[in-house]
Amino acid sequence: MMANASTNWLSLSDKAIISTIGGYVKQQRLLQNKTQAKIAEVAGVNRWTVSQLEKGKAISLISLLQILRALDLLHVLDNFKIETQQSPLELAKLDKKKRQRARGEDDNEQNESEW
Repeated sequence: MMANASTNWLSLSDKAIISTIGGYVKQQRLLQNKTQAKIAEVAGVNRWTVSQLEKGKAISLISLLQILRALDLLHVLDNFKIETQQSPLELAKLDKKKRQRARGEDDNEQNESEW
């Protein structure tokens, strides 16, 4: 269900999106051969909450996260990771600060000239 990368999420209603998420959770739960009761116990929610999600009914975001964690599916949230990007100007400034030459150790004996 959610693995289908060609899903046009913009064309789906909120209810259809919730139903798709619920179907995905149910599919993953069955693949792991776990009961709703077991997932509910591990997640710390009622079995009714798991059932509601799988039926395409709305549940709280915190409950969804707990259920995803119980199914070891938090990786589906990877798209929400915020990555900072540096502008080309910042990259150029950092590149300028890179060491260009190596400097020997500061030994007074080496620095003295014999002239």
